[in-house]
Amino acid sequence: MIVIVYAHPYPRHSRANGALLDALEGLGGLRVRSLYDLYPDFSIDVAAEQEALAPARLVIWQHPMHWYGSPALFRLWLDKVLQYGWAYGKGAGMLAGKDLMWTVTTGGDEGNFTCCGENHLGMLGQPLRSAAEQCGMRWLAPFSLHGVTALTQDQLAGAGARYRARLEALAERYANAGGVEGAVHE
Repeated sequence: MIVIVYAHPYPRHSRANGALLDALEGLGGLRVRSLYDLYPDFSIDVAAEQEALAPARLVIWQHPMHWYGSPALFRLWLDKVLQYGWAYGKGAGMLAGKDLMWTVTTGGDEGNFTCCGENHLGMLGQPLRSAAEQCGMRWLAPFSLHGVTALTQDQLAGAGARYRARLEALAERYANAGGVEGAVHE
């Protein structure tokens, strides 16, 4: 199973993240947890979130870049859900061995995230990577989509197709290792 933890403050108004998620329609073994739809009051049901993550083979943290970081509710989700004793630390391990992929969209073009030949997006994602690795998860190469405010519908559809192809390849690998269930959007 693939679980997408989706955190867009305005989920119904996102052209880019909406296109990425729309491209996944009908993909088996997928569950989308839209945090801003589920918790508009920021009152996260930790037990429900942990239960949703338990069967996942792949967890995706998907959000737009907000001031070179993640949206507030996603940050709160990390603080609340990735608890000591459950996600990491003594007696933990509920996420150990799962794969984690960061999917991020940016308003700026790719050039806004490079300096002196270095990819700043990788540096910006380092706290997320460290959190995943602290929980025993395996960090996969991120999926990023830059300059989303200037992309045409065709370009967004192309990005969605690439995203779907990547997840289909991962889902096939997981299915061959033990089964994939039907899609659920929450």
